[in-house]
Amino acid sequence: MAHEMGHGAGADMQAMVRDMRNRFWVALLFTIPIFVYSPMGGMFTPPAPPFGLGLDLWLFFLASAAVIYPSWPFFVAAWRALRNGILNMAVLVVLSVGTGYLFSVGSTFLFPGVQFYEAVAVLLVFILLGHWLEMRARAGASQAIRALLDLAPPMATVIRDGREVEIATSEVQVGETIIIKPGNKIPVDGEIVEGTSLIDESMLTGESMPVNKAVGDEVIGASINKSGSFRYKATKVGADTALAQIVKLVQEAQNSKAPAQLLADRASQWLVLIAILIGLATFATWFWWLGAPLLFAVTLTITVFVIACPDALGLATPMAVMVGTGLGATNGILFKNAGALEDATKLDVIVFDKTGTLTMGQPHVVDIVAAEGRSDEDVLRLAAAVERGSEHPLALAILDRAGDLALDDVRDFHNREGMGAEALVGGSTVLLGNRRLMDEENVPLGTLSEAADELKGAGRTVVHVAHKGDLVGLIAIADAPRPTAIAAVAALRKRGVEVAMLTGDNEGTAKRVAAQLGIGTVLADVLPGQKADKVKELQAQGKRVGMVGDGINDAPALTQADVGFAIGAGTDVAMESADVVLMRSDPYDVVGAIVLSKATLRKMHQNLFWAVAYNVIAFPVAAGVLYPLIISPAVAAIAMSGSSALVAVNALLLKRTRMEGIGRSVAESGESDRSPTASPIPA
Repeated sequence: MAHEMGHGAGADMQAMVRDMRNRFWVALLFTIPIFVYSPMGGMFTPPAPPFGLGLDLWLFFLASAAVIYPSWPFFVAAWRALRNGILNMAVLVVLSVGTGYLFSVGSTFLFPGVQFYEAVAVLLVFILLGHWLEMRARAGASQAIRALLDLAPPMATVIRDGREVEIATSEVQVGETIIIKPGNKIPVDGEIVEGTSLIDESMLTGESMPVNKAVGDEVIGASINKSGSFRYKATKVGADTALAQIVKLVQEAQNSKAPAQLLADRASQWLVLIAILIGLATFATWFWWLGAPLLFAVTLTITVFVIACPDALGLATPMAVMVGTGLGATNGILFKNAGALEDATKLDVIVFDKTGTLTMGQPHVVDIVAAEGRSDEDVLRLAAAVERGSEHPLALAILDRAGDLALDDVRDFHNREGMGAEALVGGSTVLLGNRRLMDEENVPLGTLSEAADELKGAGRTVVHVAHKGDLVGLIAIADAPRPTAIAAVAALRKRGVEVAMLTGDNEGTAKRVAAQLGIGTVLADVLPGQKADKVKELQAQGKRVGMVGDGINDAPALTQADVGFAIGAGTDVAMESADVVLMRSDPYDVVGAIVLSKATLRKMHQNLFWAVAYNVIAFPVAAGVLYPLIISPAVAAIAMSGSSALVAVNALLLKRTRMEGIGRSVAESGESDRSPTASPIPA
């Protein structure tokens, strides 16, 4: 509506608020003397009109000042609407204010009659007040975007010509080296080239714990350096930064229209047409059929035009969408469009990709079984020595567990394809790998055979460690579940949403994982290219499907799903393929997104119900059906503004909704919903 009322697309919301405020005060300034000089102000004894003007002419000048400038945006919007064949709220405002003003001008200069300049001026004051308050509410709903924009620091310290130079963040160029000191905000995205630090990324990801960063790690603009100094190379600046992309997503979502809003827009146009017809019928009935005075008939007609303004109907859904998407953004849940916000309430099944979504996507050592006479540390030291320098995920898991253990020198390393590795550690042969390697090298499993079978049966990847021809221990490796995965599945099922797991694992392993997480439906042995087909199969059963993936190899499935949830920020594929981006990489935020969607949809329905009920009651009252009880155009303006204000306030109350499932407060509370400990699951 703001754009329709003469505000250009480039105008920001605060400028629109100021403009409407100024027009309101101008109208009020001239309405006060109009009221004093008019019959409505009979209790006052005003001075004689200045410059020797007659009262009618003086009221004409005051009313012209009170009407022309303040109401100009409505005339612009009405002209644009009529030129495009559209009937909107501005048309009704122009009809009501314009009819009253022109009727009064005619009675001043052309024909004898009664003027009601005061009624038109007071009416416009209340209309402008309503729109000013409406725009302030909209500006409040857009606060999330302004808060995001304010996260980025205004200045950055860069190296230019060998010197440290402080420049505006907007002037930083890709490839420049930026210096960050403790406590500094990071101006743009980049990669650390020197130094280490702890970075607080909570303002963008919602993750409360600072993240360790070292050379080669990426840093996100607007995050905060908690300790240490470092230098990094700018890789994304301006509109390409993660923060800018997030702001863009939120703006697009707030400007998009939900299906309910499209219906409300169509209803608004019909409502304007109905209001015009009822207004004309009201005039004809009272003036020609019932013989009422012309002024009475015109007044009722204007009242119908005013009270029928479909502001409340037009605000019903966009206000709820603006508040809902803003609330989601501040909690790390980014809806790319209003349609996704509404569609998320209708999901029958949520399909989770296993690796990287329900699990951390990084194998970890979860158990060490040492042979008699050996310690866990002995086993780990031998395995880590062999794996030192390897980039294999299982090797990295062993090295991570070994930490700072002192390791012996290694030589003659040999990779045993499909089985493991072999090397001389401290001059003795160490074998590291699966049971096939042990069998090939005739290493007896002895008492550890049963333990190996149990670990394998539990879905663990078992690494055998042999030293000098004897099996000295077993290392069990698994992909740990995300801390909130079990709770997320339980919460979804509690809400009547079926949960399925999609994985490339074999069916046996997949079912063990699913059982641990509480998932009943398993789609196993699925290749990356088949994921979208699995989603289609579920949709063919009449189910509305939500797909949760990491946004990379899950892109086709995310696009195919009714609602695609991309877990984790920072990948262009996630942003492009999904409808919702979960910044925290927390599967429980899927629950949060659904809770938020349902709360927003409830507000939409409440607002639409009120808007429709208001018009059903208002039309007959304004047309004089309850005569002798009638309402004036000014009272109609108050009622119309009040209905709009009620809708706006109800939408803003969404901010106070207890958003169960969103954020770490939920992830850390409610033990009835969550498992206190999460056991690792197979890699």
